[in-house]
Amino acid sequence: MKNDLLKKLVDLYAGHELPSELEQEMEVAAVTDFAMKADMVSLRETVDTLQSDPGPEFTEESYQRILMKLYARGAAIQPKAPAPAHLQYHLPIQG
Repeated sequence: MKNDLLKKLVDLYAGHELPSELEQEMEVAAVTDFAMKADMVSLRETVDTLQSDPGPEFTEESYQRILMKLYARGAAIQPKAPAPAHLQYHLPIQG
């Protein structure tokens, strides 16, 4: 029963989201369960790699290229732009 619970916690282990006591308990249980140990190692490596990756850097040119492809495929996209100042109402201050 306890080993089943630990197998369900492998994803939290991979993301470093478990308390250290529970991580140690999982590592001890993984000594005898090779499938769980393989999952723990591979998932933790994957999570660490993804978290260390800075992600893509989009320039204005790549943003426009992606936007044009979406328009060409029929996507109805309205980019957020601030309302021009000349279209805003000026309300009097009451006091």
